[in-house]
Amino acid sequence: MSAEIDVFRSAEARLIEREEKARPKFAKRGQILPRERIGLLLDPGSPFLELMALAGYQRHDDKDGSEAGGGTIAGIGYVSGVRCMVMASNSAVKGGAISPAGLHKNLRCQQIALENRLPLIFLVESAGANLTYQAELFVEGGRGFANQARLSAAGIPQITVVHGSSTAGGAYIPGLSDYVVMVKQQAKVFLAGPPLLRAATGEIANDEELGGAEMHAAVAGTAEYLAEDDADGLRLAREIVAQLGRRDPRPAGGARTFAPPDHPVEELIEVVPTDFKQSYDVREVIARLADASAFTPFKADFDAFTICGTAAITGFHVGFIGNNGPITAAGAAKAAQFIQLCCQSNTPLVFLQNTTGYMVGKDAERGGIIKHGSKMIQAVANADVPKITIVIGGSFGAGNYGMCGRGLDPRFIFSWPNARIGVMGADQAAGVMSMITRAKTARAGKPMPEEHLAMMEQQIRAKMTAESHSLFGSARLWDDGIIDPRDTRRLLSFLLDICDQAAACQPRPNSFGVARF
Repeated sequence: MSAEIDVFRSAEARLIEREEKARPKFAKRGQILPRERIGLLLDPGSPFLELMALAGYQRHDDKDGSEAGGGTIAGIGYVSGVRCMVMASNSAVKGGAISPAGLHKNLRCQQIALENRLPLIFLVESAGANLTYQAELFVEGGRGFANQARLSAAGIPQITVVHGSSTAGGAYIPGLSDYVVMVKQQAKVFLAGPPLLRAATGEIANDEELGGAEMHAAVAGTAEYLAEDDADGLRLAREIVAQLGRRDPRPAGGARTFAPPDHPVEELIEVVPTDFKQSYDVREVIARLADASAFTPFKADFDAFTICGTAAITGFHVGFIGNNGPITAAGAAKAAQFIQLCCQSNTPLVFLQNTTGYMVGKDAERGGIIKHGSKMIQAVANADVPKITIVIGGSFGAGNYGMCGRGLDPRFIFSWPNARIGVMGADQAAGVMSMITRAKTARAGKPMPEEHLAMMEQQIRAKMTAESHSLFGSARLWDDGIIDPRDTRRLLSFLLDICDQAAACQPRPNSFGVARF
């Protein structure tokens, strides 16, 4: 597991190193790097959960992983005592240009902000959409602006600090925000920059008179606040948040009392085998996550493979669903009933996903695996309590759906680095394709030589193995990030606190959102 952790930590480090190379350029302009902007924005010493750090890893223009992140650094942290979603253009990498992965990352962050009623802070300095991939960006890009309008209408404040360029479609980010801060001599906000303006209309204008911060503050009225520099802009953003009238308790704070697990959380690094084919007991994981390692199993003797039961994490009561093997008809029925009971008692659900999928075979089919598996998926899809998924091993076939994978809309989903996701295992896929090809060529009277079949199997196995890797999935936003197993309890506490605060928060919605005048 340590080796698996090193792989994704190295990928994160390459991105940080790439950002650091831009420091002299930023210093020359009197600016600070995007991650440092986030640091100044957040309350000192408070937790910050970065989301989807490796979105777009080795996709599109990212050849070696050093340009991952999709052009955005995003996460949840505390600003003036208020938990906020923070989305900062990563202008240290390709000018903060947004890739298709970056677009979907931004949309996911907006979804999280809406579901959890988190104020949203944009720190903008972006070259805009990567035009090389405009066909994958343009149409879906409108969804981001629609989301901004809906967030405002839902009573969820949006604050934008414009640190640099925010042109064309990017101009609508401050335009659709509730509060706008622009940095003098740095912010440039216009629908068409000077070159495009001259080409389209023949009009000649420089950046400042066309879309500079002072023009927007004094003439156009697009900005409410004018900042002297990056740090001053972030100070103003903190003051705006402080005036929103809400303060959120820090995670694991307040009146909750709890005992730590009896078994050290650090042992999570060795409890689950990195080879998903090896057996283990998911109750060993729960024992290192639950307060006092206390777990009350539900229908413990009814099915040995699907584990359900209740526990507490830093005082938050949760329902755990985990896997000790494939999901049988009995296990699916048990899980569906347990999910409904958790909904009845308003208990959040935590899925510890490590499954080869639903049981197959004659006995399974006669036992109604399709019927009972469908009941489980129905229960997961319609559950109205927060659902948090941690992929701690294999996630194959419809088991991914039944255990609340990305397609079933968990409130949050994170992966351990040993996670493997696919329609089936690489060996099974290679075997299936080999049998199909052998039968097809035999029917045609031209059997394929065994050595050719072996080569085909090897190629399929290699492809499926690569495409099931945790980095491959995180690059495609199949999760909200990869985590060190030892951080799982702390992460769950933070996420459960977000969900609890969201339920208690009462925003003041209106019909159309706050319009800019």
